[in-house]
Amino acid sequence: MREHGTGRTHLRWAALAAAGALALTACGGGGEKEPGAPQGATASPGVALPRLDGEKLQVAAVWTGPEQENFTKVLKEFEKRTGATVTFVPAQDPIVTFLGTKIAGGAPPDVALLPQVGALVSAVENKWAQPVGAQAQAQLDKNYSPGWKSLGAVGGTQYGVYYKAANKSLIWYNAKAFEAAGVKPPTTWKELITAADTLSASGTPAVSVAGADGWTLTDWFENIYLSQAGPEKYDRLAKHEIKWTDDSVKQALTTLGELFGRKDFLAGGTSGALATEFPKSVTQTFTGGDRPAAAMVFEGDFVAVNIGQTEAKVGEDALVFPFPAVGAKAPVVSGGDVAVALKPSKGAQALLTFLASADAAQIQAREGGFLSPNKAVDPAAYPNDIQRNIAKALIEAGDDFRFDMSDQAPAAFGGTPGAGEWKALQDFLANPSDVAGTQAKLEADAAKAYGN
Repeated sequence: MREHGTGRTHLRWAALAAAGALALTACGGGGEKEPGAPQGATASPGVALPRLDGEKLQVAAVWTGPEQENFTKVLKEFEKRTGATVTFVPAQDPIVTFLGTKIAGGAPPDVALLPQVGALVSAVENKWAQPVGAQAQAQLDKNYSPGWKSLGAVGGTQYGVYYKAANKSLIWYNAKAFEAAGVKPPTTWKELITAADTLSASGTPAVSVAGADGWTLTDWFENIYLSQAGPEKYDRLAKHEIKWTDDSVKQALTTLGELFGRKDFLAGGTSGALATEFPKSVTQTFTGGDRPAAAMVFEGDFVAVNIGQTEAKVGEDALVFPFPAVGAKAPVVSGGDVAVALKPSKGAQALLTFLASADAAQIQAREGGFLSPNKAVDPAAYPNDIQRNIAKALIEAGDDFRFDMSDQAPAAFGGTPGAGEWKALQDFLANPSDVAGTQAKLEADAAKAYGN
């Protein structure tokens, strides 16, 4: 039996949708980093850490590029305060398989950042994970809402610290492309399709889809499903209490097919979308002057990291609007990375304590493309108004959100490249008319992975 916080952590999600809409539409300016904006307190550390002189730690995560570089700055501060030496170990998806290999070889990392609730459950079931210590628990109790704490617990025991969160219900757009086509940010799915038609007719494909990375496709589906089918069915499908052959899934896939089925809407057409990895899906939307590869790209707040690799400025050239309402209410899907100790060492627990503190989160918040569920993080640490307001909306919403559905699933179904939901939705992108076939494949894979 899989246990996670999903059913307990959120009762309403309209509050965050409304807060997010207000926050995003209120953002008119702000570049990469605003001159004169306070950058958060750093002078006096807020969390006590032990001396760990001579101790060597390894930390594993699937992060690459700027995300990895920014997290390394957090680890450097930990080294400075404790005297420990920390090495970042790049992991591959699925991370449970990667960790299993390391553990079988007798060389597990001290701490791992897991991108799925399902991976946390697997780590506990495999007896790899260590419960959090008293100091880390104290930071969690002080800085986190009950919902985020429960997502890091299995069977009533706290194992994880949600260091990084994500608002995965955002669509980023090229301001010049929208202006040239005379398009305004849509608030409903119908308006989104109309805008996509106008944009594509103007000569700029509407949307850049990262079809080479199956996880992005699960996020497309989840936002549509949550808004269209509602939170109760979302929770049931997440637990496989209803089948993927259900009519609600058919309706969501049919809706998604309205976008994926129009080759002219997609940067590079269908084949181009299937060959596009996530970083490129962002950068090609914000390069090319007045002729970018696409006018929009869908994904979470972390898109800002990849925009930072272009000359576009967040808040000026790159703007954002909430995922449009498909049903009665706009969706808000959240994700996150949970830090778990895999060794019963003093150093591993000290790092969990640090990652549960505002001190660590504020370091990475300043770099952009990062969102923390930690209530104690100074909003001024975020580098621009867009990111500051996305973070504010998340904190003010408390537990009113839905966690990424695929991240709740067993990794074999919801977190493995070339398999399960990732592969089924890539096949759907290739042939959006095959709704029934996609449903049958999803249900067969889900039943096998969930064991029911």
